[in-house]
Amino acid sequence: MSVGKKAIDIAGLDKKISAYNSRLNRSSLVFNKGIGGDKLLEPVPNYLKSPCEKEIANENNASIILGRDRPASRLSGYGGKGDTQAASIDIVVGRMGPTPRSVDNMGRKIFVDPNFKLDSARIHISQKTDVDQNFELASGMVGNSKTKSAIAMKADGIRIIAREGIKLVTRTDKRNSQGGMVESLSGIDLIAGNDDSDLQPIPKGTNLVDGLKQLTHHLDKLNGIVDAFLTAQMEFNEALTHHTHVSPFFALPTTPSLTLVPSGVKTMINQLSQAKVSLMMHKANLVTFKFSYFEPSGARFINSRYNHTN
Repeated sequence: MSVGKKAIDIAGLDKKISAYNSRLNRSSLVFNKGIGGDKLLEPVPNYLKSPCEKEIANENNASIILGRDRPASRLSGYGGKGDTQAASIDIVVGRMGPTPRSVDNMGRKIFVDPNFKLDSARIHISQKTDVDQNFELASGMVGNSKTKSAIAMKADGIRIIAREGIKLVTRTDKRNSQGGMVESLSGIDLIAGNDDSDLQPIPKGTNLVDGLKQLTHHLDKLNGIVDAFLTAQMEFNEALTHHTHVSPFFALPTTPSLTLVPSGVKTMINQLSQAKVSLMMHKANLVTFKFSYFEPSGARFINSRYNHTN
């Protein structure tokens, strides 16, 4: 979302060009407004090119640089160290980000290096680079790639769109770009906010469903155990409520306890109306829960119908 950035901002344009532009008549001025794809007078910083680099145009603050690994100044990266096999292609738009300038306050031309933090958007391809360090990325579980080939894309928003499927695949080859053996299997980290402090593994859906089904099965069994216990307890309570003793007078039975009878009746009613009914509702809820979350036809099936991971 834009936060007050002007649609047309020529604050960093050479004042001589701005003054000349202001003297043009209305009919001539329209041809410098960029309307309909025409030329546009706007501030465009100059790229500080290395002798080994070839810049393919610098139109509209957009350029492609063919050279060697260079994340910043001409001394940076493996190109700056003089390493071989460090070729790179840097596709960039919007150097200097939201505040581009063609000249400084003294009217002198501004020359800039690649700025992986500030430049508006880029696709960077390098044969040998430290991509995570260059873009200041969290290590995650995958770790930092060093002295290896990499492709990085950076912009305010990135969309990867496929008319068919998209695959994110790791360790397809036995050796990396430097000829070294790929000895470990690296996974795929999804890190929001460049913060890996609470990075957790992604569950496997089928196994998760199987585990939760098993847990639900055990809960159902527990329901049956409690129900059986409650039934036995109710039978015992009923027997206890009507319990009598044999009197020493002619072996006649005594009358039931005057305090136990009302208490026992109340307990049996509560167990039947509350505990027994609650167990029946609990059992019905388990059935609904299993269908809703664990079955593909359920409204809240926990597995994606389209996306998978190993």
